[in-house]
Amino acid sequence: MTEHTDTVAAETDIDITPGEGAEHERAPKHPKAFYTAQATATGDGRNGRVATSDGLLDLDLVIPNPITKPKKTNPEQLFASGFAACFNSAFQGAAKLLKVKLVESEVTARVGIGPVALNRFGLGVRLAVTATGIDQETAERVAEKAEQMCPYSNATRGNIPVEIEVRVK
Repeated sequence: MTEHTDTVAAETDIDITPGEGAEHERAPKHPKAFYTAQATATGDGRNGRVATSDGLLDLDLVIPNPITKPKKTNPEQLFASGFAACFNSAFQGAAKLLKVKLVESEVTARVGIGPVALNRFGLGVRLAVTATGIDQETAERVAEKAEQMCPYSNATRGNIPVEIEVRVK
């Protein structure tokens, strides 16, 4: 357990050093975060509230329930939103790096949560990528590059199952 302090570390104090799988000869030896998001959860955890330090996000949370239609969001929806946005950005960036003329792209992330053992829960992700203006083979090549670039992909790789489905329009 870590000790709580009222002092917030500087943005560059967050360690973002990639794991052993990261290989690049020009990678910095001690990378520094160029942006740090800060959010605080209060209340009864998943039935509480989450807010960012800048006030742009301030939401009541509810435990996900497949039977009811809640009027509040849950952490899995927030994770799905972040992963979808991040992977779509990486997909577009990968297309530029590979000199592919992409008309547009869309990424839908589905995040599942469920029991993996007694009193243990896990996540799984399925990303559905739709690319417009390129063929299937090229879209798959761009998705492979995007998977290496996306911070969410790098964070989840080897930790939770992530499936990527690519289709073209």
